[in-house]
Amino acid sequence: MTSAIKMKIADDIKTAMRSRDKRRLAVLRLVSSEFKRVEIDERVELDDVRVIDLLNKMTKQRRDSLSQYIKAGREDLADQEQFEIELIAEFTPQQLDQAQLLKLVEESILDIGAASMADMGKVMKELKNRGQGRVDMSVAGELVRSKLS
Repeated sequence: MTSAIKMKIADDIKTAMRSRDKRRLAVLRLVSSEFKRVEIDERVELDDVRVIDLLNKMTKQRRDSLSQYIKAGREDLADQEQFEIELIAEFTPQQLDQAQLLKLVEESILDIGAASMADMGKVMKELKNRGQGRVDMSVAGELVRSKLS
């Protein structure tokens, strides 16, 4: 089963080529090439869940780079990273807000019966499965840690 998100990105590449939007085209091609690299390396066809995981990973890498560029005073590079983050966000599901995330964390802890920090891994795995790409795992980790300690 082919990914609808992957097909949308391919269509957007064509649109960017027609409109001669070089900046957008470069980022979309970068994303598409990452998909192809994973498909070739792992000999699989990506589904939407895996595509979202890859997009979230790419976003996290760009956020790390963004913070480093800002610290170094490189506004030109920071602007490019911000542009890439916003463009990738167009293809990912909306992240849960703080209240929704807190509710999901509490439900996961109750369902698993987690009682201590030893159960944190189980809770995080459950959150990842339930969140389906809509959970910022670093924020979720802090919430789980505070609830279990």
